[in-house]
Amino acid sequence: MTMSSYIKDIRQKIGHRLLQMPSVTIINYDENGRVLFLKHRDTELWVAPGGAVEPCESPADAAVREMWEETGLYVELKGVLGVYGGPEFVVEYSNGDSVSYVMTVFEGSVIDGSLNLVNDESIEGAYFTREEILKLETQPWVRVILADIFSYGAGEPALFKQSEWTPENTKDR
Repeated sequence: MTMSSYIKDIRQKIGHRLLQMPSVTIINYDENGRVLFLKHRDTELWVAPGGAVEPCESPADAAVREMWEETGLYVELKGVLGVYGGPEFVVEYSNGDSVSYVMTVFEGSVIDGSLNLVNDESIEGAYFTREEILKLETQPWVRVILADIFSYGAGEPALFKQSEWTPENTKDR
């Protein structure tokens, strides 16, 4: 996990405690409808490319930047597939850091570059079908978005989990 100076500064103050962060994930389909996944060096788990949104950076810029930094692929964003969060989006890193991600998932089409794991975050990258992804060791959040990324159609509204919160939930607090 490459850590920005902003996050390093926060970690110096809070240690390994849970930190909530905005993040982006980019879904890139190949000509056969398979999705690009990367095996991360830190966790040895497979995920779609993505990462944290830096301070003052738009989610769209973060998505294009992360895709470029992790894969060498320059993408044009086609839309938001969905917005996600919850317990499945908590990631525990090998250094002890704990992060709860609020994730915006974009679809991106390659407009330049070729797949090249250009940094040290990932050790492998390949395109997979839904059935193949189900056999991979992945972060728990992958299972949450998996059905959505293979059922999404161009021009459809973004997907998200409906709220389960009600005013009654706060009465016991």
